[in-house]
Amino acid sequence: MEYTTLGRTGLRVSVAGLGCGGFSRLGLSTGGSAADAVKLIRLAIDSGITLIDTAAQYGTEAIVGEAIRDVPRDTMVVTTKCLLAEKGVQITAEGLAASLDASLKALGTDYVDVFQLHGISMPQYEFAMAELMPTLARAQEAGKFRFLGVTEAASRDPDHAMLLCAAADGMWDVGMVAFNMLHRTASDRLFPLTIDGGMGTLVMHAVRSIFARPDFLAASIRDLAASGKVPAELLDAARPLDFLVHPAGAESVTDAAYRFARHTPGVSVVLFGTGSADHLRANVASICRPPLPAEDIARLLTLFGQVSGLGLENPGG
Repeated sequence: MEYTTLGRTGLRVSVAGLGCGGFSRLGLSTGGSAADAVKLIRLAIDSGITLIDTAAQYGTEAIVGEAIRDVPRDTMVVTTKCLLAEKGVQITAEGLAASLDASLKALGTDYVDVFQLHGISMPQYEFAMAELMPTLARAQEAGKFRFLGVTEAASRDPDHAMLLCAAADGMWDVGMVAFNMLHRTASDRLFPLTIDGGMGTLVMHAVRSIFARPDFLAASIRDLAASGKVPAELLDAARPLDFLVHPAGAESVTDAAYRFARHTPGVSVVLFGTGSADHLRANVASICRPPLPAEDIARLLTLFGQVSGLGLENPGG
């Protein structure tokens, strides 16, 4: 495992982070048991992962708490989140404080390292800045969390408008951003700001089903070629990203996707979710491999540099 510093927090963290939500929720969504999920987290820790990301919405906080119960607390970086609205009802300051307390209880810890507002749109961001900051400041002063973070609503904000504001405001220590080979918009505007301001970044969506399903990937790129957004030569490409896979390059398209995200300047931690021990080991191996060859990255950007928004939604299956 390799380690880095999470922006101005000063926290030393693994470059690979275990996400406890997503499609699998540590395997719970695909029939796995809570005991299996605990074992998976412990395997992640044994693999060198020191950052675990969960959320009240995921229903996995108690599992994380069980998995880290006997692990020295100062060796782990635990992050959790709170939604600001559910079923159209906006949270109150009191509700936010209660959510944090409930998360601490579920996690079995006195504090979380990063407390994040979850999936925030621009209107919610403005509400948080105007109405919730005093509550967050009191909770931080009370030692309930160490650093403050915010995560974007990826599919509704592909241009990162909210995180651009957050990076400029300087109030947020950590931002979670959607970023991958076919949605690299953060490279151009957001990451320069986070680097300059010292905001740590957690990358989500580095790999989603689109990179593991050649049929869906090819169909998506054919649509882009038909609309003139990528070169016409890709109209008939059955496996349009396979140029990345060769002995001196990536082992697979998924391997390439993790390595592309990991080695992009401005990326602190690449998050992944899984319900499989073998998948976990493979993901960690990819994230810890060297950068892709420069010529492969150059071709990738030539073909897809203007593409955005792919890999943010579940293509099904």
